[in-house]
This record gives sequence, structure tokens and C-alpha cells, in this order.
Amino acid sequence: MYRIGELAALYDIKADTLRFYEKHGLLSPSSRSDSGYRLYNQDDSERLKFILRAKAVGFSLNDIADLLSIEVDKSNRACAEVKGLVDTKLEQVEAKLAELQHFATSLKSLSNTCCGGPDSAEHCSILEALESSEQHIIAKKEQHHFSHSGHKD
Repeated sequence: MYRIGELAALYDIKADTLRFYEKHGLLSPSSRSDSGYRLYNQDDSERLKFILRAKAVGFSLNDIADLLSIEVDKSNRACAEVKGLVDTKLEQVEAKLAELQHFATSLKSLSNTCCGGPDSAEHCSILEALESSEQHIIAKKEQHHFSHSGHKD
């Protein structure tokens, strides 16, 4: 049996993390000592390992709860359910990556439009682009560098 601090140390996490997982119904101590300490057994340790691995690949707490509900009732659940959860998470990650790539492209475009010189920001192309529409930011991507005075760098 492990006390909360011992189990936390085993996985290099804080005891508060275990309390958090308990609060969200992901992990419960098997028992409590006479003095009220949470006590965890080997099954609890394995469950924690499962939670941490699922978290490490990007699953949310709700996703992990769904996975755990399948895990505890494997014989009555289909592999397709697990694959469905993974595929949904993969779609979300791919959409987020596309969004981040869009951000990177837009930021690079903004950076490329500015000379970055010591002149006043009164005619800063980045500020001007942000004052306009998003399409303007993207459209400026192909322009050459211009200084604040409007002359080509």
C-alpha cells in the first residue's frame, strides 16, 4: 500500500495531482488508514500510470474518464469505441496544428512586412495590417519589405 505522497513520488508528480484526479473521479484511494491517510494499492498505481500515459498523448480529463470506463469493462466494450476516441482526438490535434500553422504563416507575413527599424511606429506596417482585416494580413505576405517611410528596403 502507498500513501498519497509515496504514490506521487513514484510517478514524479505532486500529491495535489492525485487529489485533483480524485476530485474529478479518475482515481480513488483503495482505503484510508485509521488516521485518515489515503492508501493506494498496486491496482491504483496501474490506474494512475494509465491516466498519466493518456494525458501524455493529449487526452483531456473527460477523454480519460471515457477511456477508463472502457478499461474497467473491456469484455463488454468494443475496440471500435477506443479507436473512435483516438480518431476524434487525432482530428482535434490535426485541426489545432492547422490553426497553429495558419497563425505561424500570418505572423511570418506580418514580420516580413516590417523593416523593424528604429523609426517611429506611426507608419508601422504591422500595426497598419492589424488595424485592417485578416485577409489584408495574409495578402501582404507576398509583398517585399518596406521601411516606415514607404521606401523599399
